[in-house]
Amino acid sequence: MDVLVRLYQDENGVWIAEAPSIPGCGSDGATRDEAIENIKEAIGACLDVRRELGMPLQTEVVTVHVAA
Repeated sequence: MDVLVRLYQDENGVWIAEAPSIPGCGSDGATRDEAIENIKEAIGACLDVRRELGMPLQTEVVTVHVAA
């Protein structure tokens, strides 16, 4: 299963990883690679909980255009 992941560094240099299509699913790491490995584990755990609760595994994520 492919899951879109957003990666960015916070103000302290910690890498944040979020899965926008799985509400509340995120993780972090000291390095980009660590954050990616950690979000993989978090996604697995989040999907297990959603499955147990009978919730859809992912929600819809769309891209919208706004004037910048």
